[in-house]
Amino acid sequence: MRTMAKRIGLGLLIVGIGLAILGFWHKERISRLLAVNSLFAEDRIVANFTAMGTMFDSAEVSRDPAITHVPSRGAPMQMPDGFDVWAAARAVTGIVVLKDGAIRYESYPLTAPDEAAPETSLRISWSVAKSFLSVLLGILHEDGTIPDLDAPVVRYAPALEGSAYERASIRDVLQMSSGVTFNEDYLDFWSDINKMGRVLALGQSMDGFAAGQDESFTAPGEQWQYVSIDTHVLGMVIRGATGRSIPDLLSEKVIAPLGLSQTPYYVTDGHGVAFVLGGLNLTTRDYALFGQMVANGGTIAGTRIVSEGWIADSTAASAPTAPGEIGYGYQWWVPVGASEGQFMARGIYGQYIYIDRPRGVVIAVNGADRSFRDPGVAKANVAMFRQIAEALD
Repeated sequence: MRTMAKRIGLGLLIVGIGLAILGFWHKERISRLLAVNSLFAEDRIVANFTAMGTMFDSAEVSRDPAITHVPSRGAPMQMPDGFDVWAAARAVTGIVVLKDGAIRYESYPLTAPDEAAPETSLRISWSVAKSFLSVLLGILHEDGTIPDLDAPVVRYAPALEGSAYERASIRDVLQMSSGVTFNEDYLDFWSDINKMGRVLALGQSMDGFAAGQDESFTAPGEQWQYVSIDTHVLGMVIRGATGRSIPDLLSEKVIAPLGLSQTPYYVTDGHGVAFVLGGLNLTTRDYALFGQMVANGGTIAGTRIVSEGWIADSTAASAPTAPGEIGYGYQWWVPVGASEGQFMARGIYGQYIYIDRPRGVVIAVNGADRSFRDPGVAKANVAMFRQIAEALD
């Protein structure tokens, strides 16, 4: 009887421990879901955008402490008329302007209550991260790891067989012309982009989410439509071709030689897979440093990271966008009316790296702009960037 009582007691203890673990697991999932639902709340958005690693799983992107490229300081520039009004309206949290690699303007107009040193804060990239992945893919393309951009994505990501991506090529997803049906409406709770956010928050698989996309609105390569999950597919291709994680590869190929001032990180899903379409976190200065490398044609401080040819090809408006509308390349945007060498990385809520290569100007902006989708806002942002660049002539 005593032995039986011990067994029952042990069994109850195990059940109790199991229930405690299950309760903690559910509590963590609920906390993350609540974090997603309040991520963009007016009273939290500024602080949240510098604290993504506290709300989601994350993976460090190692930098080499022996390599640090600190931009020099040039003469302070006079910002164009209307800049302060624009920055306030767009809830700018950080802006760095480089001219020929030197800082001509740096400001952090809107900060979190406990943000003592905003120049060192790691800020969420959102879709600016897509342009970092473009550079990484370019390196792997040129070294022969992924030699053919017209190869089907399933060659390297077999998990996508039978999905809407089965007929898409690497170039199709690079140009956001996969033809996959995907609702990118951030204001629709049931949109695909918001479902994806809940997948991330609940620690589920982004690979599984991508493989579950089973509808197309047109054949691949025929029509451009911004589909954020296309970039995750690029990440699947890169991981399949190399057998390595994106944080590991980006660290070796891009981040370490760039010489960033702070160690960045990616938000990840519950399987440790980087949220490559929008989960990179850097300082505003370091976003500018990445932009300077691109403006230099793929080099930083004399070190080549990616070829001039890839920079030219990836930032050209090659995607099949509608005539007269904003252009798109390989995960880079080309504004309407842009001259050659003018392009940008862009993310929701006001994240930008605007590059004007002929003028030698790079403008990195982080923001918490809840009105970023209002009519005319995107055009007004580009207009301000152009005024800043022209003021440095």
